[in-house]
Amino acid sequence: MTWWMTLVMLFGGLTVLLLIGLPAGFAFLVLNLVGAVVYFGGEAGLMQAVRNGVASVTNFSLTPIPFFLLMGELLFHTGVAIKAIDAFDQVIRKVPARLAVVAVVAGTVFSAISGATVATTALLGSLLLPEMLRRKYDPRMAMGPIMAIGAVDMLIPPSALTVLLGSLGNISISGLLIAGVMPGILLSVIFVGYIVIRAKMNPSLAPSDEERVQLEGWPRWRPLLVHVTPLLLIFVLVVVAMTAGWATPTESAALGALASFVVCLLYRKVTWANLAKSLSGTAAITGTILFIIIGASTFAQILAFSGATDGLVALIRDSSFSSWTVLLLMMAVLLVLGCFVDQVSMMLMTLPFFMPLVVHFGWDPLWFGVMYLICMQLGLLTPPFGMLLFTMRSVAPKEIPTSEIFAAVTPYVLFGLLMLVLVMLIPGIATWLPALMLGK
Repeated sequence: MTWWMTLVMLFGGLTVLLLIGLPAGFAFLVLNLVGAVVYFGGEAGLMQAVRNGVASVTNFSLTPIPFFLLMGELLFHTGVAIKAIDAFDQVIRKVPARLAVVAVVAGTVFSAISGATVATTALLGSLLLPEMLRRKYDPRMAMGPIMAIGAVDMLIPPSALTVLLGSLGNISISGLLIAGVMPGILLSVIFVGYIVIRAKMNPSLAPSDEERVQLEGWPRWRPLLVHVTPLLLIFVLVVVAMTAGWATPTESAALGALASFVVCLLYRKVTWANLAKSLSGTAAITGTILFIIIGASTFAQILAFSGATDGLVALIRDSSFSSWTVLLLMMAVLLVLGCFVDQVSMMLMTLPFFMPLVVHFGWDPLWFGVMYLICMQLGLLTPPFGMLLFTMRSVAPKEIPTSEIFAAVTPYVLFGLLMLVLVMLIPGIATWLPALMLGK
């Protein structure tokens, strides 16, 4: 069987299984069983698949993932994050579409202490969306910023998916975590600018709410110091520990989780119930990610063993395509995949083909990694299967049609595409900060 026939059969089978609704981990597992028998040979092939799975999830570089997830779970389930939203609500004033701006600012801070995008969107959606709708905000103005800033969580450390991308793509994890900071903050600034300009142009989209009771002086600023500063200090601890060489990414993640627990203890918010919820939530998300990795590790090896990986890479390498054409095609593939499959599956399906091309063309891995992250971030927002669209659907009132949710996120998807183009044309947006802090 030729390599291209193998490629068509494997990806065709994977596509069919995903389209009929089989979870990604099980879809990979089914193909692995068939591929292991065909390409590795009967029982010996199945044993090889088992060994691959064990080796893939015992990779030490994956250990920051549960720690980063635990940071966010602790702060959300103990209610500490909710206090931060209240603090921003008191400080941010006299701004058009004020609550939408609060959502973006609070979401940016949460991105710095949470490794889970869905949790950020669910929290902001459940707390701020009802209030914005009560104050007669246009549904699109209310929902769009919450979904958009939830996706930015993937770029700003700590990010579980950034760790996974660095591990699978053999990219410096600490460098990749730092490289996402500037694009993430720039996107947040762009979102705020768009919201303010849009609300100024059409005030009916976000009626003023300045009639609420306002605190002045120290009582106004005290919540910001008490409830937001510790969260920023956790972020600084994680980043400085990595960049100063005091700790590995795994050790930095563990420090962040410990610091989050200590902060929650100081606020006297830790109970056995919310601690259990935090740990079980972390275990559930981590387990899902690792199960998909188990399934996809053998899938990648089957692709390599059959010659499909080398065949496709050689075909592109030997073609007359310029490096820019290949890069644009790769980004297009990621954007299309993001509409249909989850981010972990995207990585495991494409990295075996993409990383050899990155090496061949001599691209900076951090630059490519940030563009990859932006594409995955957009996948969280693009119909029909964007994860944050479903999250918003779960917290939005039933009378708001799903088409409104899709329309609400559209401008922010365009801004994400703009950021992708900017990083592509100006690599320093991604590489300057790692070079400054890590010398990479």
